[in-house]
Amino acid sequence: MLPPQGAILLIDKAEGWTSHDVVAKARRALGTRKVGHAGTLDPMATGLLVLGAGPATRLLTHLVGLDKTYTATIRLGSATVTDDREGETLSIADPGAVVSLAADPARIAAAVADLTGEIEQAPSAVSAIKVDGRRAYDRVRAGEQVELRKRPVTVHAFELGEPRPGVATGADGAEHPVIDIEATVQCSSGTYIRALARDLGSALGVGGHLTGLRRTEVGPFSVMGVTSTEQLVEGRIGALAEPAEVATALFPELRLTAEQAVDLGHGKRVEVDPETQPDAKLAAAVAPDGRLVGLVEVKQGRTRVVTNFPTPDAGAPGGVREGEGSA
Repeated sequence: MLPPQGAILLIDKAEGWTSHDVVAKARRALGTRKVGHAGTLDPMATGLLVLGAGPATRLLTHLVGLDKTYTATIRLGSATVTDDREGETLSIADPGAVVSLAADPARIAAAVADLTGEIEQAPSAVSAIKVDGRRAYDRVRAGEQVELRKRPVTVHAFELGEPRPGVATGADGAEHPVIDIEATVQCSSGTYIRALARDLGSALGVGGHLTGLRRTEVGPFSVMGVTSTEQLVEGRIGALAEPAEVATALFPELRLTAEQAVDLGHGKRVEVDPETQPDAKLAAAVAPDGRLVGLVEVKQGRTRVVTNFPTPDAGAPGGVREGEGSA
């Protein structure tokens, strides 16, 4: 049963599922239409999808921007329209160039270093970003040439395993050499891992695309031990995290008195001791009974409500708009 303030549910999404598919199944399993997610995963990708249900959907706005960690398989030696294995091949590198690159891991490492830190990245042309009112992927599928503007992202870590030389079969049936590399990427929200694979291949002069992607972490949340999509379909829901538990894991906790909880619940500003409650852009205001009253800004001993949560006897208005998220 869904708690009165709703809950955050962590799902290990299987390959082939869209994020919308997962939301639809969660609505049925949890018995509520008020379900959203904090950042999509492509159907090809697997791993952690963070859902909010009931009033807890109000938290999703504050979860979308969390850093994320992925494991990926990058193929060097060919480029595709979608920057992943599902798109048509755009180019195949000269076999000699790929063989030479496979023998020079230091060159690959140098190119990876250039894609680490604060960088400017052009999202994949088949992303959900809108161009003049239409999704970029719709324009690409209609045969249009789409080039999205670069935007700042941060790649905190981009670590590669040992390159594995191999062969792949092209559209004409001919085999050509490729290099497959396992990678772990820690990055800011809005970073496209497909674009990293594309840009790495471009920098090395051989083309590159993604053949596998798994999201393993979103902020403090891990994919280990969470509800699988198979369990979700069967209605076997794992642990549901209540809003107070999630909010205090992300933000400083502000413990309220019973009177302060009532006032804050009505949107009023409350006074707090600046000696024990330092300034914070966001703090989790928690009632004496452990209920999350809201997320507040604390400045010079006074609070300002940023996001309020319903009291046990009050309903909450609708959920949040589903985010578009990263690859």
